[in-house]
Order: sequence, then C-alpha cells, then structure tokens
Amino acid sequence: MLSIKVPPLGESIVEATVSRWLKKTGDQLATGDTIVELETDKITVEVPAPRAGVLSAQAKAEGDVVKVDDVLGEIDETAVVAGVAAESGADTGTVSTEPAGVNASPVTQGVPAESGAAASAESGGIKSSPAARKAAAEAGIDVASVAGTGRDGVVTKPDVVGHAAKAGSSAPDVVGHAEKGGESAPDAVAGNSGRKQTAVSSSNGERETREKMSTRRKRIAENLLQSQHATAHLTTFNEIDMSAVNGIRERMKERIEKEQGVKLTLMPFFVKAACMALEGFPVVNAQIDGDTIIYRHYVNMGIAVASDAGLVVPNIKDAHRKGMLDISRDIAAVAQRARDGKLAMDDLTGGTFTITNGGVFGSLVSTPIINYPQVAILGLHKTQERPVAIIGKVEIRPMMYIALSYDHRIVDGQQAVLFLVRVKELLEDPATMLIS
Repeated sequence: MLSIKVPPLGESIVEATVSRWLKKTGDQLATGDTIVELETDKITVEVPAPRAGVLSAQAKAEGDVVKVDDVLGEIDETAVVAGVAAESGADTGTVSTEPAGVNASPVTQGVPAESGAAASAESGGIKSSPAARKAAAEAGIDVASVAGTGRDGVVTKPDVVGHAAKAGSSAPDVVGHAEKGGESAPDAVAGNSGRKQTAVSSSNGERETREKMSTRRKRIAENLLQSQHATAHLTTFNEIDMSAVNGIRERMKERIEKEQGVKLTLMPFFVKAACMALEGFPVVNAQIDGDTIIYRHYVNMGIAVASDAGLVVPNIKDAHRKGMLDISRDIAAVAQRARDGKLAMDDLTGGTFTITNGGVFGSLVSTPIINYPQVAILGLHKTQERPVAIIGKVEIRPMMYIALSYDHRIVDGQQAVLFLVRVKELLEDPATMLIS
C-alpha cells in the first residue's frame, strides 16, 4: 500500500481543509490523476496520484482539517495490472474497475490540467480535465456540449468558463477587500456585475441553516480583524473627472485589442497612476516592523480575487517598472490564473499596496479595510454622471469617488490627502503619465 500524504502547502501555511474527493474508494488511478482537492486560506491544492493503482482507502473526509504530511488515503499499487490490461484490450477475463468519465488528466499544483491529454477523462467520447468537470457541474453545463481546446481536444476549465460566459453564466470576479459593514467589494478587472452569489436555502422549511466556515473564510475573518485591531485605521476621499480616461479608452481600446491582443480596462490607468503617486509619497507604500518603518522602493500591486471560496489577493510584481499595456497583460494573466484555480504562492505573497473597486456592483462610496501588513489601500467606485461646476458653468461629467484607507500611525493626513490629489491629477490629465 502507498500512502497519500498532504504535500507542502506553501510558505507559512501549515493546515488545509479537505475540500473535495475527486476519486472514490475502488477507483482506478493513473499516475498524476488528481485524487483530492485541499483548500488553504490562500489557494486550492490538487493532490495527484504518485503511482498508478486503485484508491483503496480514504483516511480523511471532506471538511476535515489536515496538516502537512497527514495521511489522506492509500493506493493499492498491485491492482493496477488488471486496470492496464482492461484498458489495452487484452483478453484476460478481468474487467477494469475504472468508472466511465473519471480518468483525469495529470495535474500537479500550478500545472494546467490539459497538459496530459492521454490521461484525460472520457465520457461518451468527450475528454475533459477534473477542473473542467467541476466547473461544468457548478455551472450546470453538460461538458459534452463544450468545445475542447486542449491537446487532443481535451475540454479544459477555460473552455467551460468561456462556454458559460457565452451562455450568460458568471465566472469568479476579481474584487477587492471587504468594506466596513458589508460584503467584499469587486475590482474592475472582471467587469462582471452579475457575479454568481452563493445561496443558502432550505428545502424542508427550516428557518435557519448552519454552515461551518471554510479554512479560507476563517483566515479572511482573522486577517480583517487583525487589520482593524492592529492599525490606526482612517479614510480620506476625493473625486475624479473620468472624461479624459474614458475618452482615451474609447479611442484606443479597439485598436489596442486588435494589435496587442489586450483589453484596455480602467484598472491599468489606476495602477499606473498609483505607482507614480507612490514615488512621491513612499510612506504610503511602506510597512511597520516593530518600531521600524520599512520603505519599499518597488511596487507589487495587489489585486484581490473573489469567488464563492473567498478572497485572495494576487499581486503584479514590480508594477512601477511597467507600461500600461504590460500592466494590462499582467492583470489579464493573474485574473485567468485565479479563474482556473492556478494561482501560485508567488502570486499571493510580497504585495506592497492594494487597489479595490466597489464600482462594478454600483458602490458609490466605501471605506476599504487595509490589506495588513500594508499601510494603505486605494478604493475605487462607480463612475456616475453628475453636475459639476467647470469654470463658472454647470456641466455633466462622469465622476468617480476614490478613497484611501491608511494606517495613521505612520501615514499623516496631509500625505494621504496629497497622495489622492496626485492620483486625481494624473487621471484627469493622463498625458502626464507619459511625460512625468
């Protein structure tokens, strides 16, 4: 018997929750088949079969909390011969124990599921990865109706997400940190105001339902409370006339998408403006370590991702060195990895500053919570036409409120206000971002 153990989960992560068993006791396994998914406070880890065989035992149930090196189950390697013979069509008189549609493609953490089409599941002649079947089941889609783009026509999770988007289904949104007194605020990357909400309902008429918090949800709660308790939390506001940015986007977005293959969203403008403003106010990009202030001379821009599983905050490394198109590509790439459940620990660690936007869902004003141990977070909101005074005349302009929540222990009110003013200036005259 070969033990299936909890693999290393990443820096500072010592435990996880058994999220879902993809294989049942008695199922045939090929080397690399995903057996079970573990949910940590940051990422979902897929545990592959180290050898071929039959899953002979499950030592942990879904919902159990496990630690690194805990035994999850056992594989009977001696049972693989019968399965191989049956697959090869040899007349041995034995029947494969593998049920139709369960033979999954080889998956390791951080490697796309479609990278091993030979081991992909087949159901009615349709090959699909475990992640694709899970996504299809959650969206209520028949995986056989999805066109596969993986090797040998394997249906991958991106294929399912794309199919669901065309059918009006929603994918996980890229969002920001939780607002005081409310739910998490969405980030403009996803651009999907119809995010699927998890509904808790009772079919037997019960008035209340209890649900145990997931590992990720518990850690989110702990982090938000830590941020509130460990910082001198304060928020300042300003507003931006979005006419100039909207004008540039309308003129350039089709050409840029055609020539560069990149969608020009609002977020790259804010990332670029924030990076330039942080150069003038480095304390907003700093961190407190005991009685020492650490000034970072780089910007790893955090962009949070929300799904039904909870919040994670991947970041774009060295965003201060990148142009707007490179920032757009990086945002698109990290959003795709988030939707595919392929975020690596490097994506989630090292952030220095975070931008969040509640405007996708219609929020006009919010006070975002600092992504501790960072000392500030920029909140964006809905762009809405409002009457404003322009050189003595009232005009209708697309206006957006912006908010900066900051740790008043090291960021003074003057610095916070001037930081927002600098962001406002850059976005109301985007040409300055090219010549500054």
